[in-house]
Amino acid sequence: MAVYFTSDTHFGDPRVLRIDKRPFKTISEHDEALIARWNETVGPDDEVWHLGDFALHVRPERIDELLGLLHGRKHLITGNNDGPATLAAKGWESVQAYAEVKVDDHALVLCHYAFRTWKNMGRGWLDLHGHSHGKLKRQTRQFDVGVDAWDYRPVTLEQLLSSSRIRHRTAHA
Repeated sequence: MAVYFTSDTHFGDPRVLRIDKRPFKTISEHDEALIARWNETVGPDDEVWHLGDFALHVRPERIDELLGLLHGRKHLITGNNDGPATLAAKGWESVQAYAEVKVDDHALVLCHYAFRTWKNMGRGWLDLHGHSHGKLKRQTRQFDVGVDAWDYRPVTLEQLLSSSRIRHRTAHA
């Protein structure tokens, strides 16, 4: 079982085509591409932490449908565009505003928003976030897991760490 991270899919939200200049002609094409890339990357038994802004401007039934189409066991870290229907959807293993998890001997802080400081940052903990759509300057031990920064697909911690020019110490939680 692999663990993946993603955020800011914005399923159903046509604003991302214009504001974030995503390379899709329609929101339908966008949604289909993100579903396909997710399922090419994530297996049915994998775990996915979605760090907010899952879907917007869609019916509650569509949110349930999307979660059913996407591979993996899914956890939601709530974002500013996650409404009541997203929070109440049946396809989430868990829903929370913030989480601390350990993956491959690395302690992680998960939130939709990037932090300037976070718990145990001086002890090597990593901050994974979304919200910024790949537009923030990279900081030490901090990673934007949003689809805009990762070819519109979920990413593993190993991929995040190997993408960094900075060597990370293993954090023992």
